[in-house]
Amino acid sequence: MPLHPQAARFVEMVAGAPPVEAVPVEASRQSALDTIPLTGEVTELAAVEDQKVKTENGLVPVRIYRPSLAGGLPVTAFFHGGGWIIGDLDTHDRVARDLAAFSGAVVVAVDYRRAPEDPFPAAYDDCLGVIRRLLEDGAGLDVDRTRVAVAGDSAGGNLAAVACQQLRGVGSGIVHQVLVFPVTDATAVGETASYREFGEGHFITTRDMAHFVRCYSGDTDPADVRISPLRAADLSGLPPATVLTAECDPLRDEGEAYASRLEQAGVEVTTRRFDGQVHPFILLGGIIDDANVARSWLGERLRAAFTA
Repeated sequence: MPLHPQAARFVEMVAGAPPVEAVPVEASRQSALDTIPLTGEVTELAAVEDQKVKTENGLVPVRIYRPSLAGGLPVTAFFHGGGWIIGDLDTHDRVARDLAAFSGAVVVAVDYRRAPEDPFPAAYDDCLGVIRRLLEDGAGLDVDRTRVAVAGDSAGGNLAAVACQQLRGVGSGIVHQVLVFPVTDATAVGETASYREFGEGHFITTRDMAHFVRCYSGDTDPADVRISPLRAADLSGLPPATVLTAECDPLRDEGEAYASRLEQAGVEVTTRRFDGQVHPFILLGGIIDDANVARSWLGERLRAAFTA
């Protein structure tokens, strides 16, 4: 299927942008912030507040989205995308708000440390530290520690998938994982059919992804399963998963391969591919209607998981 007309307009908007590696990191981060007007309407919630969660690796900043002031709600730890380098709480604010509203659960968006200043395992440590606290005692946030989910897009989907693997058996367990066009094999940059077809001219490029992986992995082998969860030998016993991919995204094949591996391991998986869409369409609720469809659907998937 050709690019959806709305996706094509977005691709046209960003055409000619220099490779990420050719731009100072602070300029790239500012460019991401400049796109916030494209992310859609602000969904009003009962409360949104910034706090810090104490973990074994120190205090981790988070933003807490409450659809209701009632205590004991389920909770989703949300990890933003951006190649482990660029995104932040503000670039993904609209997504986090919508997940909270549609799921009826508290969303805890994690402001993890970013590369290149803080390469692996900084983001990994921050994200796992917050989830451990949620599973152990609700992180003092008056949420239900027996109903904890994780969600993330792109690099954030990578962190969510890795967290589920690394925290098998901790507490009552993560009840669901939402993986939105996740990076699952950092060794496969440029190697899959979706990379070959969409690795140029569809916003995220093969060159950009290679740069992201280099910056994030640092001195660690990208084949390490804490960076490339698809390479883990055993995926059994992981939480049920919702995996969303975009047809015209270089990361499509590795996301769908991970979903397939989960199914083969006996994990309950629901997948959905958005035809004609590009990476990172879910952020672009102001210009791509499918973004709002996707956010609603993911929220409902979480709601169903929490009430199962």
